[in-house]
Amino acid sequence: MSSVNDDLPLGTWRMPQELEMLRDSVRRFVREEVAPAEALLGDDAKLSVETVAALQAKARSAGLWALATPESYGGAGLSVLAQVVIAAEAAKCRLGAFFPAAGAIGGDPPSVLFKGTTEQYERYGRPILEGTMPKAFTAISEASGGSDPARAISCRAERDGDHYVLNGTKTWITHADRAHWGIVYARTGESGRRDGITCFIVETNTPGFSRSPIPVMIANSPNELHFENARVPAANRIGEEGQGFALADDFLTRGRIVYGAAPLGIAEEALRLTVEWAKQRKVFGGLLADKQGAQWMLADCRIAIDAARMLVYRAAWKADLGQPARAEAAMAKLSATEAAFNTLDTCIQLFGGMGVSRELPLERWFRELRIKRLGEGATEIQRMIVARELFSA
Repeated sequence: MSSVNDDLPLGTWRMPQELEMLRDSVRRFVREEVAPAEALLGDDAKLSVETVAALQAKARSAGLWALATPESYGGAGLSVLAQVVIAAEAAKCRLGAFFPAAGAIGGDPPSVLFKGTTEQYERYGRPILEGTMPKAFTAISEASGGSDPARAISCRAERDGDHYVLNGTKTWITHADRAHWGIVYARTGESGRRDGITCFIVETNTPGFSRSPIPVMIANSPNELHFENARVPAANRIGEEGQGFALADDFLTRGRIVYGAAPLGIAEEALRLTVEWAKQRKVFGGLLADKQGAQWMLADCRIAIDAARMLVYRAAWKADLGQPARAEAAMAKLSATEAAFNTLDTCIQLFGGMGVSRELPLERWFRELRIKRLGEGATEIQRMIVARELFSA
């Protein structure tokens, strides 16, 4: 897929036309389908099960479904770059940073399922693809350590005949409140080792499994998962025993890139709203837009957003080429979430009291972006990844 047009100067980058068309389709979907649905909600509400189902049906009709699922499994098989474009545009609504991942657009099972058996996909993945089953969860993090889960995981799975018996707890797990099943990474080998983790499909009706919401500063609360002698069929193991994190490496990197795109979409929308406000707001005998202080604040936001976008695009490009992109994904996620959070802080400041009013979406977006700075690896962890790359050269 070329990103350079023949009619542009050599070295000029431009979004491929097919991705521009895809972006415009998502924009129309958000404007025509999502906006009317969220207008009926309270300021901090989440979509009901019925509303999500209705939006899913419309998303499937619009071709905005199973985007990351390989074509061989019946999905669109879109590139990481295309997924980035969609995530950024889908986030430009009041529902914000978590709307693209809420299941109302996308329709993909956890990517690691594609490394399982045909039987596993048909039983667990295809119903999600067909829209008859809600989004599944992926459970990695634990209270023992979310930033270094491969070494910190203590939830254990012991082999017992043709089953594994799981005991332990997982924390900060999204989508677990409505899911029928999920991916669980548990320790089957020696403690503290990355090669001692195994990947399982666990159904939420499994005896010994329970879940409880963790109240946080946003409407989309994560869950804590509990396993008390929960028996999981050995047939639900994905891959070989002890190879769970080897299977996860690729999707963790790709997921981190796409994760950084939604904050950029929010930052762009917040910047647009603030620029419009500044053009109308009269202060000290003139317009806010004419004040150099405000101009420079917004200019810094524009620069940070554009710089972060290029890092996200570069990481997506390398991942699509099949090249190692772990450090690039870390830079992309870090720069995108930090730039977006700082942009929202600036926009709220310029709006003044209106900025923290629930009449506007800014304060909700601000809270969501605070979560995004922690999700998929905190900002400090991304810096560690980049530093390791520097010193391993």
